[in-house]
Amino acid sequence: MMSPEISPSPEAFQDRYRTLVDAISDYAIFMLDANGYVSSWYTGANKFKGHRDDEIVGEHFSRFYTSEDQEAGLPARALRLAAQEGRLEEEGWRVRKDGTRFWAHVVIDPLRDNGQLIGFAKITRDLSERKRAEEALRRSEEQFRLLVQGVTDYAIYMLSPKGFVSSWNVGAQRIKGYTPEEIIGQHFSRFYTDEDKAVNLPARALEIAEREGRFEREGWRLRKDGSRFWANVIIDAIRTEGGELIGFAKVTRDITEKRQVEEALAKAQRDLFQAQKMEAVGQLTGGVAHDFNNLLMAILGSLEIAEKRAAAGQDVTGLIRNAIQGAKRGASLTQRLLAFSRKQELELQPVDIPDLVRSMTDMLRRSLGPIEINTNFPLGLPKVQCDPNQLENALVNLALNARDAVSSDGEITIGAKRHSVATGDRSELKPGDYICLSVTDNGEGMDDETLANATAPFFTTKGVGKGTGLGLSMVQGLMAQSGGRLVLHSTKGEGTCAELWLPTAGGIHETAKSNQAEDKVVALQHTYNRPLNILVVDDDQLVLTNAVLMIEDLGHATTPAQSAEEALKILSENSNFDLVITDHAMPKTTGSQLAGMIEQKWPGLPVVLATGYADLPQGADRTVARLPKPYSQAQLVVAISQAVEP
Repeated sequence: MMSPEISPSPEAFQDRYRTLVDAISDYAIFMLDANGYVSSWYTGANKFKGHRDDEIVGEHFSRFYTSEDQEAGLPARALRLAAQEGRLEEEGWRVRKDGTRFWAHVVIDPLRDNGQLIGFAKITRDLSERKRAEEALRRSEEQFRLLVQGVTDYAIYMLSPKGFVSSWNVGAQRIKGYTPEEIIGQHFSRFYTDEDKAVNLPARALEIAEREGRFEREGWRLRKDGSRFWANVIIDAIRTEGGELIGFAKVTRDITEKRQVEEALAKAQRDLFQAQKMEAVGQLTGGVAHDFNNLLMAILGSLEIAEKRAAAGQDVTGLIRNAIQGAKRGASLTQRLLAFSRKQELELQPVDIPDLVRSMTDMLRRSLGPIEINTNFPLGLPKVQCDPNQLENALVNLALNARDAVSSDGEITIGAKRHSVATGDRSELKPGDYICLSVTDNGEGMDDETLANATAPFFTTKGVGKGTGLGLSMVQGLMAQSGGRLVLHSTKGEGTCAELWLPTAGGIHETAKSNQAEDKVVALQHTYNRPLNILVVDDDQLVLTNAVLMIEDLGHATTPAQSAEEALKILSENSNFDLVITDHAMPKTTGSQLAGMIEQKWPGLPVVLATGYADLPQGADRTVARLPKPYSQAQLVVAISQAVEP
């Protein structure tokens, strides 16, 4: 038989209750009498408030309120509301014993006995830390809101996942012209132009931002009044921590002024370039006009005297040779200009430098005047791969520059040495064997600034109209086309050394091959089996007449034509021609186009294209034989022989 359960006494129950309440430290739990005086005090209350029970029991609970709340009568109001409504719950500032404040969550429940109010149970929780966090968050959000709203140079606003405007800052209102009431809830595509809408750019922008996380572009956008502005636009996707898309942040900046400045700058740069180009053209034409005038004076003067002496039956051979020499120098000047522009075709072949310099000795002495010229070439120097005519021009150019730099008793030395460039050498040259051909003077030399600009196009230290300023830059262009390099060494007061680094030729086999070709040309000049019937085409009457005379002097029959159209008509009427020699640069139909038409209608009829340019238009037949202009009768013989050779 079980013993009956003995109920605890009221004293024991009270002890257990007190033990339970004292164990709670996160809440201040205490009792008030009906008038608000503290009637019991527990451990949690001591922790929060700072009062011991012997200090606070019997004191009015209003002392826990701030002075402001006490003056406002909040303690009495709290008890009254709790008694009336059966419960009061609120948050507010409370005061500890030491006077410090903390943010409290307060619950007051009325205690009744048979309906009679006998007191209140009061539970207080310290929420200061949460309050500080909320306040910090509130301040942060407020600062961010103020920041966004304070930005006037950028339109910063939010879009829903579908692209509808959900927020609007002052900058957006200033740039776009819409107030928040007008635009919030509207689709952002209204800011785009009709052209962009037609290609569905607004939707594609959101798709890219959603897929890649960001979209950025510049383009035209519309204001409320319909005017356009050039905008830089950034759209960022906004997602939750779980990755769910909740909208987009859109930042737009009006950069119309920046774009206008950039366009103005670009225009100014174009204008400056045009001005510089015109200045360069002026310098070029002045220098070229000076050189050509001198040549034309020699040619016209010689021919004028030759005409008078020929009428008197006197020998005019010397005068004619002088005119030919002047014309050759004019052709050389043109070739140098074309070499500078990379439009002169180089005829690379093995060249013996000592032989080339010896062949130029008389011309150099006449050109340089009473200047001592020395040469220094080692025995057994290999040949270089270069265009001999262009190399002659380069040497004359360097020698003339050296002459201008020395005094009347100065010296110029032309020499050459063999060098090798190994793989890994710090050089602009490819690995291999080179000949360094040098022109050295003991003249005034150049300072660092002049030396740095010496090869710049149109740079010259001579007076206006006394040079093109293209000499060294043309030499530099020749070296680059030949696989070599121009190197200048100079010190003020100590003279200048100009070095032409040229790759060596392939050896004896190539030399023998070159000599065989030369022998063949000489033989062909006198071994035609029959006179040829040649159609000659050129739009320049003087050039056409001269070409006809040169060809007929070789014993051939010619038919002249001044255009491609006339040439085609002649061929249609009589196709019994052995060869067509045509100029390339003609109006309407070029020589290259004419060659293509002839190949289609009269296949097998050889065509020689006379041109001073190495580059032909895209699509032109590069296999058509070419004759460099201006050409000599010897070059004409070679071109004709190669064209009709079986």
